[in-house]
Amino acid sequence: MSVRIRKGDVVQVIAGDDRGKTGRVLSVDLVKMRVVVENVNFVKRHTKARRQGMKSGIIEKEAPVHLSNVMLFDSKAGRGTRVGVRTLADGSRERISRASGETLAKGE
Repeated sequence: MSVRIRKGDVVQVIAGDDRGKTGRVLSVDLVKMRVVVENVNFVKRHTKARRQGMKSGIIEKEAPVHLSNVMLFDSKAGRGTRVGVRTLADGSRERISRASGETLAKGE
């Protein structure tokens, strides 16, 4: 199965506790089919100081979200959209928004 969401894309969460939030994709794990989204799905990690000078405490960081729970955000349509692929005349491929039909930029 091809994954049409890439690092740097802006996605909208469509299921779970953070439903409706949008954020930029920080990383994509193709094996586990998960993405880490900026400012979404925060978890608390209790850390212990391992060496001199290192601080212990509670750290909040983003946890991965399954790919089926996010949808690429189309700024022109103002909502999440499915992603299609269009082949151009020169043989190159580009991602398009199914909602608006517009070409999606690399970082959008």
